[in-house]
Formats: sequence, C-alpha cells, structure tokens
Amino acid sequence: MTISVVQGARFSAIKGIGGYRPRRVVDNAEICTMIDSSDEWIQTRSGIKERRWAGEDETIQMMSVSAARKAIERAGLEPAQIDTVIVSTVTHLYQTPAVAATIASELGATGAAAFDISAACAGFCYGTAMADSLVRTGTSKYVLVIGVERLSDITDPHDRSTAFIFADGAGAAVVGPSDTPGIGPVVWGSDGDQAALITQNEPWDVAMADEAHWPVLQMNGNPVFKWASYTMAKAAAEAMDAAGISPDQLEVFVPHQANMRITDAMFRALKLPQGVIVARDIARQGNTSAASIPLAIEALLESGEARSGQTCLIIGFGAGLVYAGQVIALP
Repeated sequence: MTISVVQGARFSAIKGIGGYRPRRVVDNAEICTMIDSSDEWIQTRSGIKERRWAGEDETIQMMSVSAARKAIERAGLEPAQIDTVIVSTVTHLYQTPAVAATIASELGATGAAAFDISAACAGFCYGTAMADSLVRTGTSKYVLVIGVERLSDITDPHDRSTAFIFADGAGAAVVGPSDTPGIGPVVWGSDGDQAALITQNEPWDVAMADEAHWPVLQMNGNPVFKWASYTMAKAAAEAMDAAGISPDQLEVFVPHQANMRITDAMFRALKLPQGVIVARDIARQGNTSAASIPLAIEALLESGEARSGQTCLIIGFGAGLVYAGQVIALP
C-alpha cells in the first residue's frame, strides 16, 4: 500500500506584512526616572531614543489581530483564506490555550490550524521557515505568521541592564504560493549551553510560592553582544550563501532590532556594501523580540526607503540561545 501525499507550490513568498505599535511612547528621559542613567548613555549603548509600551487594552491578541488584518489586506486576501496561523511569543501569560487559536477565530480564519511557538527574538524567522515549508509541501496555502510581545510585562523597570531595552508590539506576515522564489533556505540552530545568558530569572512555581511576585527577564549583556555580533554574522553569511546571494547583490538588511551596535558590527562583519538599506527601527521602537523584524520591514516599506521585490536578509537571535535567518523578497 502506498501512502498518498500532496504537492504544494514550487515556491513561496511573503505576500503582505503589517504591524501594530502601542500608543504609549516612552522616551529615555522617562526611563531615567526609573534607573540611574542618561539619554546619552542609553543611546550610546543601544541606539534607542524611545520605545513603545502597551496599555491595558493593548493585549497580545489585540495587537496581533490589528497587525494581522493589515498583512492580510495588503496580501489581497480575505481572512477566511488563511488556513494556518503561527504565533511566536514569550509573553502570552496563559500556558494554554495557544493564543493563535483565539486570534484565528477573531480574524475569521475559521478552522485554520493554529499554534504558538517559543523562539524568542528568532521567532519570526522560525515561523517564516515553517510557513515556507508548509506552503511548498501543500499542507497549507496561506500561512499567517505573527510575532508579538508585551515585554514590559516581564521587565524590571529598575534593572539598569534591561529596563531601557525591551518594548511591546506586533508584526505579521502572510506567506503564500509564488511563481518565483521569495523565501530562501533557513539557516537556524541553538546553543543551549548558553541558555543562562538571557532567561526568566525564576520559574513561575517559585515566584508564586510564599509571597507571590512577578518573574522578570535577566540578561548578561556583554557575552550576548559578542555572540550576536560575530557568531550571528557567520549565520547570516550562511543564509546568503544558501540563497545564492552575494553581499553585493543584497539590497536590504533587517536584523533583529536588539541593539544598534550589534547591527553595525554585523554589517561590518558581513562586508555589506554601503548602499545596502539597513533597518534601524530600534531607535524609536526598542527591542520587541519576535515582533521586531516584521515591524522594521513595515517601517522601511511605508517610508519608501525600501520597496517591494527587493532582496532582503533577515536574521533573528535571542534567548535559548536560538537563531534563524533567511533571504526573502520584500512583499
């Protein structure tokens, strides 16, 4: 007996992208009322001038649905055509159910497969890789990939090493069939030996014992900076090689918006030409983990700095330690 299989599209591509930025803008002056720092120090260390923090009504689901609706509309689709929803987040505070299922329901993606993934700041690239595979194997036709975070919920506002970095927001992309290659092979991996470098400071059961308190993120910044700046540059170069793209053919570079100095170090290590457009959305948005890459892409497209069809390298890296990157054609 032979098992029947389905055959999908030969190629896939991102068909539309959308984002949601919370209403509240928190500048460095406000941050400096909580930590012993200065605007100059924060900008020198990170490149961040301001960040967005979500209000009570700007939930994981609300932000995701808003971003997703824009992405679906820009893809020229109806929500009912979405047959799979993948949500990357580390800040949905319900262990179960997956927020992807309720997002799909609110959008009107009736009956869509829906699941959450936890890949921290690499989550959007992980989701894009899975969506590409699902479309090309015929398992799905249109996949909605969402990266969403409310990192302000799990950040200690008085921790000088993290308080100025993390922010909130959502970004979404629709991946579907394409006549030409729009998503290159993913280069991804992990290094669990370094898991302690970025982690929740204690598990929920410990935090809830005796006098209940809130677990928060903690990060050992210097080794993370070195790992992201140099090891991730090698992974990014491998992603270009896998896609058959040389540095002089690349048009846009959108790394995870973790730190402006990391972006600059990766740019130099990759030996990218000066004409390559580089996303620097972190300056006004902060680090939104899984949401940072789609938000940065949307900003470049809306400003006209980048345009549809350009060849773009994306790479995410973060807690785990995990990473993933691929070359895409901008929607």
